[in-house]
Amino acid sequence: MANTAQSKKRARQNDKRAAVNKSRRSRIRTFLRKVEEAISSGDKSSASAALTAVQPELMRGVSKGIFHKNTASRKISRLSARVKKIA
Repeated sequence: MANTAQSKKRARQNDKRAAVNKSRRSRIRTFLRKVEEAISSGDKSSASAALTAVQPELMRGVSKGIFHKNTASRKISRLSARVKKIA
């Protein structure tokens, strides 16, 4: 339990930051799910549109410190390869 005023404030800040990060992560996962659903439905145009929508969201997550840069790049690369493979 936090005892000093500084540690109490730190705990409050950590709770706020965790809530913001959680909502950002959830938003990005929603975008990713839309791409996955479009790929599974086999609709190439909607899949590529969803992919172009998710790319800046993932990179924004990187700049906000939610994801590592390589993780986001890997996700984008794998998703784009799967979208490209749709006949």
